[in-house]
Amino acid sequence: GPLVVAGDGKRLARRFGFNGWGGKYLMHGDQTIGTELAHDAALHVAKADWILEGGALDGDGTGLAVTTEQCLLNPNRNPELSQADIEARLARDLGLTNVLWLGDGLLHDHTDGHVDNLARFVAPGVLALPRATGKDDPNAEVYADARARAQNFRVELREVPSPGRIETDGQVEPASYMNFAITTKLVVVPTFGSPHDADGVAAIAALFPDRDCIGLPADAVLAGGGGFHCASQQMPSV
Repeated sequence: GPLVVAGDGKRLARRFGFNGWGGKYLMHGDQTIGTELAHDAALHVAKADWILEGGALDGDGTGLAVTTEQCLLNPNRNPELSQADIEARLARDLGLTNVLWLGDGLLHDHTDGHVDNLARFVAPGVLALPRATGKDDPNAEVYADARARAQNFRVELREVPSPGRIETDGQVEPASYMNFAITTKLVVVPTFGSPHDADGVAAIAALFPDRDCIGLPADAVLAGGGGFHCASQQMPSV
């Protein structure tokens, strides 16, 4: 789908290239659906000349964004672009002028580390990150590295407990409460039947006192890859 930006009281849809998460999943219609959705929403469309997925970024509304090296610097996306090139294009196409680079995303994430499973801005300059739960949390090192990088970048941090180790047929799943979807009046948090579900929803609810917050089972969505934020497209208010 398109990424929608706002400025001067107007919305603009940016259509980026898409190659099935680095050539993994290619489907007919992938190259046209972004323009079709934008036209259905009566948005003007501008095409960008590089590959980018919405879940690879999260922003705080001030020009500050967070992403992962594993995804945006992956040679299966834009092998001809350097980190500096990508930062320049984020500024040019989306108005993102300050980028916090985290390292890897979650284990076994088929998107190559989309940041919306790891770190989300919840207010200007305020970043939420998971906290490992249990000695067997498969992403403990990922969370620790993300925290160290964010601290060095000097953003304000908030902790959300992770679901811990979630498996399907012996395979560790990239389950995360961070893949919540923010709507106008509601925040919807994925849950996984983990003993930490209630704590995860409560921690995110505390970050959004102006909205109701609910947890909904996301096992089926996770089995297909992703979460509620992955399955949504936001439009900023103007």
